[in-house]
Amino acid sequence: MIKKQLTILITIFICSFAFAQKEKDKLPSSEKILKEISEKACKCIDSINGYNKAKDAVNKEISSCIDKDVLVYSMTKTFAKTSDDIDSGKIKDKKIDITINSNPQSDEYKQAYYEIETALMDNCTSIKELVSAAETSHDLVSKDPVALDFYNKAIEASGKEDWKEAIKNYEQAVKKDPKFIYAWDNLGICYRRTGEYDKALEAYRNSLKIDPKGKMPLQNIGLTYVYKKEYQKAINAYLDFDKAHPNDAEVYYGIGQIYYDHLKDNEKALDYMSKAYNIYTEQKSPYRTDAETIIGYIYKKMKDEGKTDKFKEILKNNKIRFE
Repeated sequence: MIKKQLTILITIFICSFAFAQKEKDKLPSSEKILKEISEKACKCIDSINGYNKAKDAVNKEISSCIDKDVLVYSMTKTFAKTSDDIDSGKIKDKKIDITINSNPQSDEYKQAYYEIETALMDNCTSIKELVSAAETSHDLVSKDPVALDFYNKAIEASGKEDWKEAIKNYEQAVKKDPKFIYAWDNLGICYRRTGEYDKALEAYRNSLKIDPKGKMPLQNIGLTYVYKKEYQKAINAYLDFDKAHPNDAEVYYGIGQIYYDHLKDNEKALDYMSKAYNIYTEQKSPYRTDAETIIGYIYKKMKDEGKTDKFKEILKNNKIRFE
């Protein structure tokens, strides 16, 4: 059934080619199509409910929203390129064969998928919010109505960026319910925003006393040490995160950023960022584009330093193809 639908699509596509050549001004550019398709995918992502879902499940739903139009975008790109080649004289034959690879493992399909995904990460605000909201658990929320009231007031204050008011209410929430994990986690974030880093660390550790594997505090302890400019402690914190959650991309991404932004060790930064990239790609996580962007920055720096061969070697060791 899928093959039949694909054949029909390609047939329509080829039949309309001659007409489009006559009406060249009506032929949309691949950039315009990418914008339209990514906007459509963003609406699809907006409809996903990430509450109480594992991150992998959310990533699969996001991937499904992107997959729907990969072939359409790929065909449009091929159509536009063929049209340009005809105009430039690169193609002179009257008979034109247009091939579209529908295999999700093909380079052509992956390239189209990644271009849509990158456009989403640049322009669709809901995609990162959705991934961040994944893995919400009812166990992290208090059942005490008074604690919840303080918590909701804190959320409202945070929305207005009134961090002091938020802190006051979060403190009341954890006072009423000392096992209110979300309140501890958010209290830590608010302390961090006001520059009270030691209090932020204390809040995160209080959260970990209740749930030693809590991802939010484990990740934010490392981030808080970065703000304190205690980079080795930050790396150690990420390694503690790795012990609780082996092979989590955020560990490699976090350490990679420290080596890139602060310790200025491009080789170590590239190695860690490559590992993060591979995990994000395997999980079909949209955060793949963030890792890819940092790798691009590292390439420019290593190229300027005459270390292109070392750059290629590190990518090869991480089984990443470089062209």
